[in-house]
Amino acid sequence: MRKVTGRAALMAVVALAPLRALAVDITGAGATFPYPIYAKWAATYKAKTGIAINYQSIGSGAGIAQIKAKTVDFGASDMPLTPEDLQSAGLTQFPAIVGGVVPVVNLDGISPGSLKLTGPVLADIYLGKIKRWNEAAIANLNAGLKLPDQAIAVVRRSDGSGTTFLWTNYLSQVSPEWKGKVGASTAVSWPEGIGGKGNEGVAAYVQRIKGAIGYVEYAYAKRNGMSFALVQNRDGLYPKPGIATFQAAAGHADWKHARAFHQILTDQPGATTWPITGASFILMHVKQGKPESAVQVLKFFDWAFHQGQAMAEDLDYVPLPDSLVALIETSWQANLRDDVGKALWPAKAP
Repeated sequence: MRKVTGRAALMAVVALAPLRALAVDITGAGATFPYPIYAKWAATYKAKTGIAINYQSIGSGAGIAQIKAKTVDFGASDMPLTPEDLQSAGLTQFPAIVGGVVPVVNLDGISPGSLKLTGPVLADIYLGKIKRWNEAAIANLNAGLKLPDQAIAVVRRSDGSGTTFLWTNYLSQVSPEWKGKVGASTAVSWPEGIGGKGNEGVAAYVQRIKGAIGYVEYAYAKRNGMSFALVQNRDGLYPKPGIATFQAAAGHADWKHARAFHQILTDQPGATTWPITGASFILMHVKQGKPESAVQVLKFFDWAFHQGQAMAEDLDYVPLPDSLVALIETSWQANLRDDVGKALWPAKAP
């Protein structure tokens, strides 16, 4: 075999360089809400392409901060940024997945889905007004269910969280007192409770403390065998959380006419609607200093939208409909540019 040396070896390295440059690992950070599906997508995508998606599940607030600081290729938030906030930060956003948030409890003898709660009762629990599980406000909703004479231990997020945004946005819609005293955001001044970091922190406290109540993304609760409560929806019914009831809520979104995809899906009407439903969003800079990384981000989500639907459904997330995916990819072509103004995503043929 002929040994390659000198100039020939150098030319071989140069020739291979563009091919290696195509395999750019990408980094993202933010929302814990979509982490189960992002992790599953990332593992499958790496097995197929060799490209790693290194996603840090650190909360929406931290994800927004990291993408603004340009320390990651994409941020993730369950709270959509307003068009004005996006413009001031030089960002664009698009939805990636839809799912639901559920209250989880640690009560002996209470099986998943057997406890019923309303939005106003949840607000009063988190305001510290309802302190024991057998108080009339809860007992009257649960005739025939043996509720313990036990103190309620409120658990909430300690970090900036899109899951908290969905939770507090819902409570603000169903409780004027909550709206006036606390409001809705990724981080609020909590009147009550123990703070846990991430879904895993909230879940750990709830699983450890008898009488605890917390809130986590449904796929996380299901995967960890946690007992969840049903929540009365706007039509006065108690549907079970799951892909069908999240889809019912998502069906009310008007993505086509929403500026910058700004849509909030909590407290939607409909007999089968889960009331604490939300989309999770991806944030990227409009002008990309590292276009090769940005293109890899878009390729990953394009693959997820077209090839990852069954995986999403397995985890009780709602895959985005084809019509919305088309709108998203049109927005990529319109909004995302390299540092000389060239579009990063090709326009689809008419």
